[in-house]
Amino acid sequence: MKKSLVALAALAVAGVASAQSSVTLFGVVDASITGFRVQSQTPFGVTVTKNQNTLSNSGENSSRLGFRGTEDLGGGLAASFWLEAGLNNNDGTGAATGGGLDFNRRSTVSLSGAFGEVRLGKDYTPTFWSDTVFDPFGTNGVGTNIITNASGFSSAGAITQGFQANPNYVRAINSVGYFLPPNLGGFYGQFMYAFNNNTSYDPGTLTPLPAINTRTGKYIGGRVGYATGPLDVALAYAQSTIASNYFAGSTTNLDIWNLGASYDFGVAKLFGEYSNNKEKVDLATNTFNPLGVTQPGANGGLIGVSVPVGAGLIRASYGVVKYKNTGTAAEQFFGTQTNPSADKFAIGYIYNLSKRTSLYATFAYLKNKDGADLTVNGGPSAFIGTLPGGVGTAIPNKSMGYDLGISHAF
Repeated sequence: MKKSLVALAALAVAGVASAQSSVTLFGVVDASITGFRVQSQTPFGVTVTKNQNTLSNSGENSSRLGFRGTEDLGGGLAASFWLEAGLNNNDGTGAATGGGLDFNRRSTVSLSGAFGEVRLGKDYTPTFWSDTVFDPFGTNGVGTNIITNASGFSSAGAITQGFQANPNYVRAINSVGYFLPPNLGGFYGQFMYAFNNNTSYDPGTLTPLPAINTRTGKYIGGRVGYATGPLDVALAYAQSTIASNYFAGSTTNLDIWNLGASYDFGVAKLFGEYSNNKEKVDLATNTFNPLGVTQPGANGGLIGVSVPVGAGLIRASYGVVKYKNTGTAAEQFFGTQTNPSADKFAIGYIYNLSKRTSLYATFAYLKNKDGADLTVNGGPSAFIGTLPGGVGTAIPNKSMGYDLGISHAF
């Protein structure tokens, strides 16, 4: 009896193995000694400096643990899955809220063939790809593109300047994506629609109180590009619904478009990107409408270079971001609003010990102008506390940061 059970179990395992073409365990463990210095100033001239030194992670590559697999269905069709979890290897927890190991990065199942690939789940948005592909620092560590701080991760600067951060900046949940097949002579493309998974009511006046954001979370976007030899260029556009309120009669969308390119000369690889982000509020006609509605935006650009030197790679970039229409409706009407801006310089070096292990060092410096309050990626934000004269907030005017770390892929 036991032998029969063992034989049946072996047949079952063999059946699964033959149906599944491949399953791969992969990941990255990246750790760094990271430091920040943020200098802020109150309207009355009081200077506050915040210093922070930490053992961090993901300074060169995002720490992660993943599983992926593909099954050959025959006739050119294949089914695939990808489950990837972020890691906080500096303290041994998962990167998800609460410290659990959740598949909070990419979590998809897909079907591919001659038609391309249809992918469902949580995935990278088309508009994010240009920010990371055309940045020599790849949106990791202190050297990250400044537009990421301004429009991506709920940064203090984005919120206090009236420009809300985009919850669908890096990845969108509940998404359906389509990718063009890879045999189009260098042309490529990605298109995505993300459901908000909220409940709507008809008639809308029966929407239960408190008013819920019945449209928030929706994302629709696409990216097309051309890559051949040393050249890669891509254009992306998207609309992300970041706020809505039926009773106030408003829906706030963030319109995004970016254009990026890179060219590898061999002795050096050049990068460039421009990103345009603008909020638009659609209003219904009712008595709850605000008296004035602004359309704040954040536009940014980056130029960068990477230079191979022996077993190493030098990276450098300069980026700038400028906010528009961030004042109140009255300030815009009278023309008294400012247009805050910030620029950032970053330089770094990677030394490859092998194909999978590297040592790296990065330094970045950011300066704010006209009320912008961004800080170097990952650094502490504005000082909030009790200061002389009763002032409780000091706006950052400059910040700097460094990463010294090791990254190992498996």
